Amino acid sequence: MKNILRQSAFFAFFIFCLSICFSSGKFKAAAENSSSKQSDVAKLYQTNCAKCHGKDGQAKSFRGKLLKAEDLTDATWQAATSDEHIFNVISNGHKKMPAFGKKLSEQQINSLIVYVRGLKK
Repeated sequence: MKNILRQSAFFAFFIFCLSICFSSGKFKAAAENSSSKQSDVAKLYQTNCAKCHGKDGQAKSFRGKLLKAEDLTDATWQAATSDEHIFNVISNGHKKMPAFGKKLSEQQINSLIVYVRGLKK
């Protein structure tokens, strides 16, 4: 009887250890994938948006001032602007801002919206 209990306890411990190893591997892979996606979105922003809105989103560059680009970090602007509006502006352009709807996918535009929301002061 003691032998069966000992084997059962060992088996349960073994399964527990395996589950921890596998789950931590999954979490690690998910975290790496998430940081990779964040890096991709940051590059997407730098390539397409930073020229006018600035690397930090404040539009303080010469070009940003010249074109009167929106300060994407402004809390008032962030609160007054819907995600839908940002999506439409990126897709279709607005005033002096060019349209990116043919250059960027819907998923990329949605990622940029999340990125822009993260710029809020």
